[in-house]
Amino acid sequence: MGNSGSTSLPALQTVSSCETARLMGTWFVIGVKPTIFETTCSNAVEKYTLLDEKSSHDIDIDFTYNAKEDPFKSKLKSLPQKGWVQGSNRLNSGAWTVSPMWPLKMPYSIIEVDDKDYSYVVIGYPSRAYCWIMAPHPTMDETLYKSLTMKLVEKHQYSLDGLRRVPQRWTSAEREKRGLTSKEIPDSMLIDEEVAKVVKSP
Repeated sequence: MGNSGSTSLPALQTVSSCETARLMGTWFVIGVKPTIFETTCSNAVEKYTLLDEKSSHDIDIDFTYNAKEDPFKSKLKSLPQKGWVQGSNRLNSGAWTVSPMWPLKMPYSIIEVDDKDYSYVVIGYPSRAYCWIMAPHPTMDETLYKSLTMKLVEKHQYSLDGLRRVPQRWTSAEREKRGLTSKEIPDSMLIDEEVAKVVKSP
């Protein structure tokens, strides 16, 4: 998974405000500098649930994805995670800590967010080895995507080497199987079932 060890790079600049409640729900991974689990993944989805203050952690993270670039030919994987909001206000913070497995905890820095509509979020990592560009739907305007990647380079001292677009290809059946709705994946973003059958053929 890597670590946040010593680096000559400056500390990541997190956003000054991010409402925790507005990040809850479903996010589709559009672009990623991947961990070992994400080098070939497709249809990667993260779901965030804010827990009661009495819980041992703040956020449940349900991360599911297909293991290979073709979601119709690869197994569905799951990596549940736990999150802790850092700072004095758990309802508004640009810094979390996330644990994909005990005892590992990773910094989870919110470095870009659409603070009006929450139509995108970018998560960074201190060493710049990883990042995640996410949206509440499986597609993102190309101009916006390029703008966010430029901010990674110019504002956050990232190299784009290794950054990959995550295939997001959905049929109605795949949407239903993953427990998603037409609010998250509108019908207009679905692939026709017959087209998917052709894709599945050897």
